[in-house]
Amino acid sequence: MRLAFLAFLLCAVTIQGKPPDDVVFEKDVVYGKGAGEDLKLNISRPKEAAGALPCIVFIHGGGWAAGTKDGHTQQTWDVVKKGYVGVTVGYRFAPKHRFPAQVEDVKCSIRFLRANAEKYGIDKDRIGAVGFSAGAHLSMMLGAMDKADGLEGEGGNPDQPSKVNAVVSWFGPTDMTTKDWPDASRKLIEQFVGGPKDEKEDVCRKASPITYVNAGDAPMLLIQGTKDRLVPYSQAYLMIDALNKAGVPGRLDMIVGADHGWGNPELQRTADETYAFFDQYLRARKK
Repeated sequence: MRLAFLAFLLCAVTIQGKPPDDVVFEKDVVYGKGAGEDLKLNISRPKEAAGALPCIVFIHGGGWAAGTKDGHTQQTWDVVKKGYVGVTVGYRFAPKHRFPAQVEDVKCSIRFLRANAEKYGIDKDRIGAVGFSAGAHLSMMLGAMDKADGLEGEGGNPDQPSKVNAVVSWFGPTDMTTKDWPDASRKLIEQFVGGPKDEKEDVCRKASPITYVNAGDAPMLLIQGTKDRLVPYSQAYLMIDALNKAGVPGRLDMIVGADHGWGNPELQRTADETYAFFDQYLRARKK
């Protein structure tokens, strides 16, 4: 189980202290409801901005069963300095809440941001999502799923679209129907989908981002280690191949020898690569 948390612990550290003076930080903003529970996010934006800004949404990992949105608060402050609004999203956990609860929740968060774009100074046509491990899976679902695919849930703001405009996945699962999952990951997937994989093939298919890939999906950057002990690196190849066949812009950064997470200097390099990708597809994007 320790491996399940290695990745996002490398990428997310719970922050103590105050936000920078030039950042407006709002914590525990209720963005919707899930099974009667309040769903919350943290949002950071500049005190002064000339017009609506693109937005980056951070989605934490933890096997769909643990983790905290607060672990990415520092990143939301950092991206404000890069000219973005930064958001980190909480969602319901398995096994109490199984698929599609987590997908419904993150979709609800995007609809909330679009419905409140003017309030928070967000350009609702330039929203990106970056996730880590299970959070990367949820980010890819946001970039691949269309409204007609369902799983929107009843959390609120049904008139708003939930699809994002760019995605970065750090070692995220893409196809849960494959047979090469290690035991630790298989247990997490089965907890997520509600039973043994071989008995839940249809659910595994519906829970896989690769199922929904088609033309018009969000551009995606996938970052993956070749010695990942939780997510086989073949997962990234499968997704990139599907994106290529659909004509969706995408890129794969395969890090030789890296496990389910990594330290510096690769951590800083891949963080820089993440922001450069969003600059390319969000900041430089013309309305």
